[in-house]
Amino acid sequence: MSYDVIVRNGLWFDGTGRPPQVRTLGIRDGVVATVSAKPLDETGCPEVIDAGGKWVVPGFIDVHTHYDAEVLLDPGLRESVRHGVTTVLLGMCSLSTVYSDAEDAADLFSRVEAVPRQFVLGALESRKTWSNPAEYVAAIDALPLGPNIASLLGHSDLRASVLGLDRATTRGVVPTDDELETMADRLDAALDAGMLGMSGMDAAIDKLDGDRFRSRALPSTFATWRERRRLIKVLRKRGRILQSAPNVAKAQEALNFFLESSSLFGRRRGVRMSLLVSADAKSSPGAARVIGMGTRLLNKTLDAKVRFQHLPVPFELYSDGIDLPVFEEFGAGTAALHLRDQLERNKLLADPEYRRRFRRSFDRRKLGPTLWHRDFHDATIVECPDESLIGKTFGRIADERGIHPLDAFLDVLVDNGEKNVRWTTIVANHRPKVLDQLANDPAVHMGFSDAGAHLRNMAFYNYPLRLLKRVRDAQLSGRPFLTTERAVYRLTAEVADWFGVDAGTLREGDRADFVVIDPNCLNSDVDAYHEETVPFYGGLSRMVNRNDDAVVATAVNGTVVFGKGEFRDGYGDTVKSGRYLRAGADSRLKTAV
Repeated sequence: MSYDVIVRNGLWFDGTGRPPQVRTLGIRDGVVATVSAKPLDETGCPEVIDAGGKWVVPGFIDVHTHYDAEVLLDPGLRESVRHGVTTVLLGMCSLSTVYSDAEDAADLFSRVEAVPRQFVLGALESRKTWSNPAEYVAAIDALPLGPNIASLLGHSDLRASVLGLDRATTRGVVPTDDELETMADRLDAALDAGMLGMSGMDAAIDKLDGDRFRSRALPSTFATWRERRRLIKVLRKRGRILQSAPNVAKAQEALNFFLESSSLFGRRRGVRMSLLVSADAKSSPGAARVIGMGTRLLNKTLDAKVRFQHLPVPFELYSDGIDLPVFEEFGAGTAALHLRDQLERNKLLADPEYRRRFRRSFDRRKLGPTLWHRDFHDATIVECPDESLIGKTFGRIADERGIHPLDAFLDVLVDNGEKNVRWTTIVANHRPKVLDQLANDPAVHMGFSDAGAHLRNMAFYNYPLRLLKRVRDAQLSGRPFLTTERAVYRLTAEVADWFGVDAGTLREGDRADFVVIDPNCLNSDVDAYHEETVPFYGGLSRMVNRNDDAVVATAVNGTVVFGKGEFRDGYGDTVKSGRYLRAGADSRLKTAV
């Protein structure tokens, strides 16, 4: 029998962590039909990829994206697929679009994820055809998907649908017993439909958009642990996962996640949890080590199943003025972001009393980890109408002017127009040695790209390629910290197993999701800064990655959809390559050897 695709003589990684071998793969009907040490008959095969000197690996799995609105506007999700991602997960951080109406969902999603609200609302108003999880899954699966999709139900979405968005975001409002059982029943229905589990958010830093309840915290942050335990009980019964984020202001509450994950206390099984976030934060230099050691200890002591998500590259952020989520850590920052009118915002930023309050909260060091290091000497201007300021830090400007760094920051914004000043800083993962240690840490797993969100703030769509570059560079320098096969496993089968999605391996009988990589093109391009306009977001210029030479081919379900910098004709429009991956699908063991 002939093959639909043959991948010839590549260094084949099966995703389980086994050492790679030079093999030829034959793909038929969307499945890996043959893995052969000998040449395959290419007669009648319409597509043959010469992978000599290349790596053939399972398609990458991005377990933390916010493509929930974008998938309705551009089902190809090109920014991920062009870098070898073949499966993406939606519904993170308590945010999904399953139960809430269009307006509520837009208010929940837009400001938190820094995506223009009018386009999120427009997408949902025009394309939301579902009212329950089964209809949602069917609607997503009916799209001309590029990658495969799996998803979680967001706790904020769920809570708002039962209590109403007003009550769900009002302090002191507790669900009645009937309302709590309705929430549990709706979560159960989502799991019946094939959703992987539930996502939550404890940290009150994220705020609502819109006019009705603007700047209130997300609904899930108002939930008591009684409410969370009732919903986790549903997950435990069904063997599904919880993704969430502890409240950094009450770090001790992180223990509750370990206790609820535990299989002790008379429970038959534990609950797998994926928490935000393990990083070598500049604000807390020792936090990553503490999180790692603490997680390993508590998992062992309590027989718990908790891991922290980790972005395996430097965490570099950009901001246009004050439009950066880290400013929501300050009441004064939230006050500025509350104002959408630019003139009103500039007037506030110039107000002496406002600045006094902002300085007071800015200088007050919190106990425990924070998102931002608050060091304006480590914040560099990259775009500004006053070209003499480009390349300077706000701290240097403050030193030159003899003023507080925060005042220097606000002065530059007010003088040049807040939105016209673009600046950058690295908030975490800046020390290569610690980053290498985290890549090996069993307490973390790879993820947290936030793909599809924070469009002007960051771009980590290609983080798997960036990790592989670091691994290869270390090997070539004689200072390896991770084998390539182990890195591939951590980017594919490991996270697939943890989240319960059938993906991540490339063996005979597996779905043919794969990427062919040219290791010689894993160069500095993978770290370069790029922007690209987005037609479906009104021509917004967003940060992206562009290292297309590294990806020889990306295939989803046996269809080669990207290669040589180009997508196939009709991709994401008339060609459907991906599908919705329902939880509970038969999945063979993927554990690393």
